[in-house]
Amino acid sequence: MKKTILFSGLLLFIGTACSPLTDKEKTDATVSQETIKEHIYYLASDEMKGRNTGSPEILKAADYIADQLKAYGAKPVPGADGYFQPVPLRKKSPATSATLDFSGKHFELGTNLLVLEGQSETVEGEIVFLNYALAADYEGKEVEGKIVFAKIGDGENTDTRQILQLSRQKYQLALDNGAAGIVEFYNLPTSFEQVGARFRSTSISIDPDGDEGRIIPQLWLKDADNSTQRFMMTRSIKRANIEIKGMVNELTKDKNVLAMIEGTDPELKDEFIMFSAHYDHVGIGRPDEAGDSIYNGTRDNAIGTVTVLSAAENIGKYPMRRSALFVLYTGEEKGLLGSRWMADNPIVPLNEIVFCWNSDNAGYNDTTISTVVGLERFTVVPQLIKDANTAYGLTAIDDPAGEQGLFDRSDNVSFARKGIPAPTYSLGFRSFDGEVTKYYHKAGDNPETVDYDYLYKFFSSYVLASRLIGNADETPFWIESDKYYEIGKTLYGKD
Repeated sequence: MKKTILFSGLLLFIGTACSPLTDKEKTDATVSQETIKEHIYYLASDEMKGRNTGSPEILKAADYIADQLKAYGAKPVPGADGYFQPVPLRKKSPATSATLDFSGKHFELGTNLLVLEGQSETVEGEIVFLNYALAADYEGKEVEGKIVFAKIGDGENTDTRQILQLSRQKYQLALDNGAAGIVEFYNLPTSFEQVGARFRSTSISIDPDGDEGRIIPQLWLKDADNSTQRFMMTRSIKRANIEIKGMVNELTKDKNVLAMIEGTDPELKDEFIMFSAHYDHVGIGRPDEAGDSIYNGTRDNAIGTVTVLSAAENIGKYPMRRSALFVLYTGEEKGLLGSRWMADNPIVPLNEIVFCWNSDNAGYNDTTISTVVGLERFTVVPQLIKDANTAYGLTAIDDPAGEQGLFDRSDNVSFARKGIPAPTYSLGFRSFDGEVTKYYHKAGDNPETVDYDYLYKFFSSYVLASRLIGNADETPFWIESDKYYEIGKTLYGKD
């Protein structure tokens, strides 16, 4: 009798030991509060100086993230540069001085001159006046090596944003036609001084031409009463001289970090779940009351970055039916630059990415919830995400602060606009109140200020939800009433 009981117990033990682990058991096997803390404390350390786009520190962060992905068994994506996708960002700092001279007239930066584009250099050339310097104005005109002068705008628009868009078009037209520079006479209602504030700080933008691009000076010349323009039009003025000093205009070495793990299902492995977050922050800024000037970016977005790393660690050990694509973006704080570049220059075809599971944060004011921006805009996944949260004692809610427009303020929207279902997983908030903004883009957003017991639940629910989505029989899609439904149908070739 004892032998029978022992044998039966042995069979039960063997059966239990050999039974496949559930997705929750697989989640519990890899998510660790200590690992979470270790990653966050490194990425949000003072050593990283706020991980500003274009800084040496963000490159260190990129290398660290790539090393973790590699250690977790994630492989380089075919077509990438190892674990990276270079992002051609141009960093432009304002000129310290600039002058424009022609026919005995002298203009200076800040008084009656603004520098929109250029670099430290001296440019001298023949003058050519081209009305508004729009495409039709170049017909039959030879401008190569010359400095183009033109009226600002198009004669109709007076809105500053539209004028700036037109100026960017004019710059490109001047560049394409071989001009040495372009000067626009500024006579708009908005004060010259007010407009000038836009050009007194460092800016970063995408430059698709990269190192191949030529840079020419582009100036706005204050001419409220049109007297300078009349002077030029009524005299035979031959040449002008532009001198710019102290302006740095160079490409950064920024890059997106990416890796993949192939799925296990013969058919579903052709579908990718993309796990994304931005790893940049805002760098060093104005000191707070404690004298701290390093904006460490723990919540925004070291936590989001480590959320994705936690998914990579788990999926590396326990692959899903669908393939996993892990992408960490640069330049989110500068206008979603890294994700915009990736969406417009995809390494994995966009119609193979069936779900973008983004993670981004500002802060939290409720440790019993996760806030999923866009939760109810999709099929399949809302219940899976809710179930994953319930498993760890949390409740998943949709965005309660619609007035903030959060869906359109993070990297998810770069892919939603292409038709890819793309919510953002965020720390729990029931309103975008003082407890959230207390740390949002503040120097006090340090690693020791967050609740790691809560983060363990938050990370675990993200990883479990990832597994449930990656293993589901049905592929997520937009609900029919969503504004991205039709573009999604086009992307995936749905009838």
